Amino acid sequence: MINNALKTLLIYILTISFSNAADTLFLKGKDGPGKGKHIVIITGDEEYRSEESGPMLGKILSQKHGFDCTVVFSWTDGYIDPNNQKGLRGLKSLEKADLMIIGTRFRQPSNTEAVHITNYLNAGKPVIGFRTATHAFTGGNKFGSGDSAIGFGAFGRKVLGEQWVNHHGAHKREGARGVVEEKNKNHSVLNGVGDVFAPSDVYGVRHLTDQDTILLRGAVTKTMDPKSENVEGKKNDPMQALAWLHPYVAPDGKTKGEAFCTTAGASCDFVSEGLRRIVINASYHLTGLKVPEKADVDYVDPFYPSFYGFIRDKNWFKDLDMQAEDYGLGKTPHAPDPPGTPSWPHRPMPKKG
Repeated sequence: MINNALKTLLIYILTISFSNAADTLFLKGKDGPGKGKHIVIITGDEEYRSEESGPMLGKILSQKHGFDCTVVFSWTDGYIDPNNQKGLRGLKSLEKADLMIIGTRFRQPSNTEAVHITNYLNAGKPVIGFRTATHAFTGGNKFGSGDSAIGFGAFGRKVLGEQWVNHHGAHKREGARGVVEEKNKNHSVLNGVGDVFAPSDVYGVRHLTDQDTILLRGAVTKTMDPKSENVEGKKNDPMQALAWLHPYVAPDGKTKGEAFCTTAGASCDFVSEGLRRIVINASYHLTGLKVPEKADVDYVDPFYPSFYGFIRDKNWFKDLDMQAEDYGLGKTPHAPDPPGTPSWPHRPMPKKG
């Protein structure tokens, strides 16, 4: 017979195990080139809705390309809360990852969570960063220790090649159009990448070097309409880098790895087939697989992205009460746009009624 104390302990262990599993969304890969490889997608930002785009990308990578995918979220008291900078849970998934995709903004993971990023980087494994990943973390802590440690605030600059600089385009008024960098036009990460358009404005980029391989430049457009003309004058001369490959040195000071970064990546930016494709292509390239000539990047489930913007209402995400499983296969969540959202009808929306 099991005594009451042992029963209580077993129930506690099972509860904790279930809770940890529920913190993340696991998407089992179907047959495909990525079979046997594991991608961890880390979400959590206050403005660009990575909690929406992360699961969407995970579905494409798992169901169409064979990668096992785990999506990590930021949490508060049992609900997904992108506003909680200290809420990341589930980074332990990186222990068995072949690729990390990150779209966070100013996160402050606990030491228990952060060590998994340190170990991942020290193994020289690849990284994909989008939009606010250039300022993915903040605070006084570091990945690693000693002189070669990477401070939370230095992650973007050292791992991805760039940090937060500025909004080069007019926020919520001007868009960004991808322009292929001529000298690198034959790079496999650009396979099948046609028009790339992002209604999020172009970020300033100042710190790339000759070691970086620029794939796309970002032309500032007059409006957020995908058919808008590019602005004339100095704003597009030169055009800012929009997507590139960057070699990084790990926190141990010696191990080297490779990263891909794009400063596009708001949830509504991923309406662009070309943007989805360059991220999928980079996933193949960085995991050592042959990049398809034109990767299938169609949505697995309908995707209804909300527009970007900060949400100041403290009860917003509590009232939404989103769980990891709400973004799972067969699910199509649709969150309301943040207050003050401009009209942007260039995205799929659920039918009314």
